Amino acid sequence: MSAPTSGTGWILRAEGVTKQFGGLIAVNNVDFSVPERGIVSIIGPNGAGKTSFFNCMTGLYKPSAGKVTFDGKDITGKPPHLVTQAGIARTFQNIKLFKTMTVLENVQVGRHARMRARITGSIIRTPFVRREEREVEEHSRDLLRLVGLPRRHHDLAANLPYGDQRRLEIARALASDPKLLLLDEPTAGMNPQESAELTALMERLRSERGIAVLLIEHDMKVVMNVSDHITVLAEGQRIAAGTPQEVRSDPRVIEAYLGSQA
Repeated sequence: MSAPTSGTGWILRAEGVTKQFGGLIAVNNVDFSVPERGIVSIIGPNGAGKTSFFNCMTGLYKPSAGKVTFDGKDITGKPPHLVTQAGIARTFQNIKLFKTMTVLENVQVGRHARMRARITGSIIRTPFVRREEREVEEHSRDLLRLVGLPRRHHDLAANLPYGDQRRLEIARALASDPKLLLLDEPTAGMNPQESAELTALMERLRSERGIAVLLIEHDMKVVMNVSDHITVLAEGQRIAAGTPQEVRSDPRVIEAYLGSQA
């Protein structure tokens, strides 16, 4: 693995990660790393294993082999709630919002992993519980301003335009105060202006909040503009890795996207 391009070390390392479903190997012996405060992208053709790899990082899948280390701790096969508590948050390729809850409520749900109130205190409404709820609401409003949804607090999530639903899912992920944010095709359904705004948001998360970002994305303009480092998967294997300039000109990447005839 090459040296980190940002921060002082690695925040995430995957070593020999493999995920097999019966006779199908979705992820095959992949080594991968994300530097502290880095913005790293995973690209590849449809069916390359990108989302399966994401799922191995976040506890939705238990790797068939290999090891995942986050912030110096082994999180291989840990359940999603423990991965979230450790400091990893994610969005999904297919948006997974609580459609019948308001925008503000969706973000507040994302804060649950950091709340300290217990069931008894919530039932009797202690001063600590009321204070924590006020803090969570204000924190959620701040995040909605950050992602560009300052006036939609009381709208139902289902009533938001598609691009705004993407923003809301990012705000909900940020509510858990992650050290690493995983975004699975976040610009899908966005117009060029919205994609540019999301690119600027990722840069702000890195520079202002010290959050590292791991991105799966098909919009090559976004990938090339925002990434420090890019890893390319094809048929579950890593076929190339490097800076945007290195990846752009790699013949293995060109063949994976365009075919050997091209």
